[in-house]
Amino acid sequence: MPDVLARNLLDKAVMGSDGTELGTLSTMTVDTETGRLHDLVIAPRNDTTEQPDLDRDDEGRYTVPIGNVQAVKDHVVVGR
Repeated sequence: MPDVLARNLLDKAVMGSDGTELGTLSTMTVDTETGRLHDLVIAPRNDTTEQPDLDRDDEGRYTVPIGNVQAVKDHVVVGR
């Protein structure tokens, strides 16, 4: 995957590899010791009735390990 600036990803739509629209990219977590990206933090869609089987943070946002990112184009696609 080519390099992409993090600021270009914020507020980008995120969908699962199965086509489920998950929400928008809110932020990313970083390992402060290594500088490596750790998780995507996704603000869930408000109009969805489906509850994806994803971890959530204290604010109810989805957290997805960076290793699950499959593509970055019009959407960020994450493996489910």
